[in-house]
Amino acid sequence: MPEAVIVSTARSPIGRAMKGSLAGMRPDDLTTQMVAAALAKVPELDPTQIDDIILGTGSPAGEGGFNMGRILAVQLGLDTVPGTTVHRYCASSLQTTRMAFHAIKAGEGDVFISAGVETVSRYVKGSADSSPDTKNPIFADAEARTVENAQGGAGVWTDPRLNGLVPDAYIAMGQTAENVASLTGISREDQDRWGVRSQNRAEAAIAAGFFEREISPVTLPDGTVISKDDGPRAGVTYEAVSGLKPVFRPDGTVTAGNCCPLNDGAAALVIMSDTKAKELGLTPLARIVSTGVSGLSPEIMGLGPIEAVRRALALAGKSVDDIDLFEINEAFAVQVLGSARELKIDEDKLNVSGGAIALGHPFGMTGARITTTLINNLQTYDKQFGVETMCVGGGQGMALVIERLS
Repeated sequence: MPEAVIVSTARSPIGRAMKGSLAGMRPDDLTTQMVAAALAKVPELDPTQIDDIILGTGSPAGEGGFNMGRILAVQLGLDTVPGTTVHRYCASSLQTTRMAFHAIKAGEGDVFISAGVETVSRYVKGSADSSPDTKNPIFADAEARTVENAQGGAGVWTDPRLNGLVPDAYIAMGQTAENVASLTGISREDQDRWGVRSQNRAEAAIAAGFFEREISPVTLPDGTVISKDDGPRAGVTYEAVSGLKPVFRPDGTVTAGNCCPLNDGAAALVIMSDTKAKELGLTPLARIVSTGVSGLSPEIMGLGPIEAVRRALALAGKSVDDIDLFEINEAFAVQVLGSARELKIDEDKLNVSGGAIALGHPFGMTGARITTTLINNLQTYDKQFGVETMCVGGGQGMALVIERLS
């Protein structure tokens, strides 16, 4: 049975939504540049041999609609290459990697593009209310969906669907973070300190040239070249973050300092069978070992990584202690801490170069972006096995186990 290996990665700088560096870029144009950048790193590959372009996005509407996966192929001049678009909210481009992995293992192709994009700046206006999470329906703080009975102290969270308060899975993400805080008892101080850690570690990584190794510059329509993330913020201190007001509940713990911002960005991976890589004389970056996906109550979706990681590790035949580095997407500090503590992950192995609180979380991009960063970290620290995981809107978790090969 063939192995699925990652031979190339490319990710754009991450822009702040609305007023950031990538606000003028269409999602399809942005992703086309990243796919081209990833392909340029493997000139031995004839792009017409790509079996499928699989693109993930968190909001497939407006400019992000019309099956962008196929649009990428056409814009790249690859008319004979098919393309599809996948939607699993925050894990959309982790799902695309999973699909490429499965197709290769099944013998149904040798070369795939796994890509992801989100340009929140380009969302259709009026698609959500004007809450601090803004512009994305899955992040909208709809008053009718507020979880009234989840505002107590640790351990008092209950499922509001039982009394009809919540009609569906997609309640405000900030409210789910507050639910996790109530359920786990994770303090505001712990969340703030994690937010500061994310900013400080990302700032140090930038100073060390870490992100330069994974970012592919983006050329804007006016010819301007963007090569750096809009974040993180320099010199962030606990004293400053601890003074911020809660965003979602007056007596809550989630603030702008301990959750991710809204962002724009795209990333792409070239994934192929190990036999194809050998045929082309390529040295793979990493092998995909296993993946896992799970579901849980939507009101505590932030704890989705727990079961997803357990499933992925079980399939890999490994334990938490066998993994050298972990990346948990930082949608909210509380869900990172809640998941990591339940899994008993050593924090010294976790998000070692910062995370989405500092860098940003362009929903559809994040899966492929974290894979890129995880490989970069494994190379930087000379480690072998890594796990990427994230919570997913609607009450899901997803995880990926990789082995560094070069």
